[in-house]
Amino acid sequence: MLMAPIAASVAQFPASFASSFSSRNQSGMVKKSLRVRSLFVGKKDNDDNSDNSSSKAGILGNMQNLYETVKKAQMVVQVEAVKVQKELAVAEFDGYCEGELIKATLSGNQQPVRIEITEAAMELGAEKLSLLVTEAYKDAHQKSIQAMKERMSNLAQSLGMPPGLTEGLK
Repeated sequence: MLMAPIAASVAQFPASFASSFSSRNQSGMVKKSLRVRSLFVGKKDNDDNSDNSSSKAGILGNMQNLYETVKKAQMVVQVEAVKVQKELAVAEFDGYCEGELIKATLSGNQQPVRIEITEAAMELGAEKLSLLVTEAYKDAHQKSIQAMKERMSNLAQSLGMPPGLTEGLK
């Protein structure tokens, strides 16, 4: 008969998942039925007077609130990052070679602004002059990069980011 496989299947489910019911039909045969209660332990049957729709709406509402909060935070970060970029674009950083014979000036976004060469540097010849210009440029570039990293790190900390995330910026 078909009832034996069904009874065996019912026996495999945990008690919190399914219940087995026996009843007799009109001809006197035992009829077994299976009622699935829940896939999760402790959840009530759908025919109980519980209102699951409000808890589902609460979860979706919380997700929507979280989404809106993240979007607002992204906007704040974008606005602040643009401010930092504008500040750095107008900032100037001077770099010098050994003996300060040459001064290289870069903007905060590492764009060359000017090179100032002293008369003493001009007298050293083209090769030495080239090395001194490169040295001054590298010094200004390093100062500009360091200022940018510090400013971005300060921005991240002011926005409440964990310190571990901003350490890579230094």
